[in-house]
Amino acid sequence: MSDSRRGVLAGFAAYLIWGLFPLYWPLLKPAGAVEILAHRMIWSALSMAVVVVVLRRLGGVRATFADRRRLALLAGAAAVVSINWGTYIWGVNNGHVVETSLGYFINPLVTVTLGVVVLGERLRPLQWVAVAIALTAVLVLTLDYGRPPWIALVLAASFATYGLAKKKADTGAFESLTVETTLVAPFALAYAVWLASTGEATFGHEGAGHMALLVVAGVLTAIPLVLFGAAATRMSLVSLGLLQYLAPILQFSIGVLVFREDMPAARWAGFVLVWVALMLFTAESINHRRRQLALVADASAL
Repeated sequence: MSDSRRGVLAGFAAYLIWGLFPLYWPLLKPAGAVEILAHRMIWSALSMAVVVVVLRRLGGVRATFADRRRLALLAGAAAVVSINWGTYIWGVNNGHVVETSLGYFINPLVTVTLGVVVLGERLRPLQWVAVAIALTAVLVLTLDYGRPPWIALVLAASFATYGLAKKKADTGAFESLTVETTLVAPFALAYAVWLASTGEATFGHEGAGHMALLVVAGVLTAIPLVLFGAAATRMSLVSLGLLQYLAPILQFSIGVLVFREDMPAARWAGFVLVWVALMLFTAESINHRRRQLALVADASAL
């Protein structure tokens, strides 16, 4: 099997796992979203510790902790990804799976907008059109829900901010997540201990199966990251960018087909506008990259 094919399979598996997460979080009930989040952080930290030891990345983790600038950026990343994880778990376990999928559909558009606002980047004309269509979609969905789709907006904004912080930190995927989870794990552990002391914890009181599922939440955080890391080094960014839509497509399908969430006409209209914006944005990005590669090739031929 070629290296490229292995990359595609690894990327597909990573986004497949992320896309199927809505089927997993309800299994952790009656634990609340914050308790689930705490255990995800605790067991993610332990899982990532094992991963970096096995992959011999411990030196990189130490170096990251020693770099104050990177450590500060990753501390910020840890804070926003905690918001992202907690919002996602709450949304899924409270009947908003379709809305959580919307957050990851619009995330690429929020990311480029954040690049304009924070980094001073410039959008090309068709990218502006895509962003405008996405904003129209948000307005349509606001009218449909009777409120802004805040779950989707929080997920998109927090993940875009997380990506920006990770980009500026410029640290390896495994090292950065290890640092992030190590930073938040003490707070998560303190919360879990407090919850147990008040008699409100479900961990250890709902059977061995429930305990195992909470522990596996951390493992399931590490596995797709390892797969994604393998894919990122073997696939083109264009292919990886297209593959990222697999997760929200699966989440949306689960929300509609498995959990039977309501999808009135106006909500369908809002999602269709989002999909149109994404198709336009993706097609423009691919064409722009092809033009850039062609210019490089022409320059090299001179």
